[in-house]
Amino acid sequence: MNKNLVLIGMPGSGKTTVGQLLSQRLDLPLVDTDWMVEREAGRSIPDIFAQDGEAGFRALETRAARQAAAREGIVIATGGGMVLREENMAALSASGVVFFLDRPPEAIVGGDHMGRPLLAADRKRVFQLYTQRILLYKKYAMHCIFNDTTAEDAAKRIAAIYLGECGR
Repeated sequence: MNKNLVLIGMPGSGKTTVGQLLSQRLDLPLVDTDWMVEREAGRSIPDIFAQDGEAGFRALETRAARQAAAREGIVIATGGGMVLREENMAALSASGVVFFLDRPPEAIVGGDHMGRPLLAADRKRVFQLYTQRILLYKKYAMHCIFNDTTAEDAAKRIAAIYLGECGR
């Protein structure tokens, strides 16, 4: 079986960017669960939050996690809150190697968060979410990658570990 490569971490930690680089480097398709949610709902994530609340979004996210986990040999960039539901992580862990892309909250604060409803209104929220979620990220990660340099560097380190584990 071709194990999936799963990226978890805070919103703004670089999961999609690093995922794109890994997709190219490893010649594997990239699946972004946030994109899957938006496609299924036919709306943006901020619109889903505004109309259906966080609970509605999380239900869609769980469906996306199951669909992505059912595939083989893909790079999966998850939404930052994917770890909030154990069932999501059970599915993703069963079919993949999970990497926690750990970017310091200080570095995330400077980014553009308009598409991230839980961060857009209040930059202090980044620190709160990091504190609330850090133990979950570490719990579910098979490998922690500190993303404090470039996305290319993080992708290079992740690819080396993934290839070593999957014997490719």
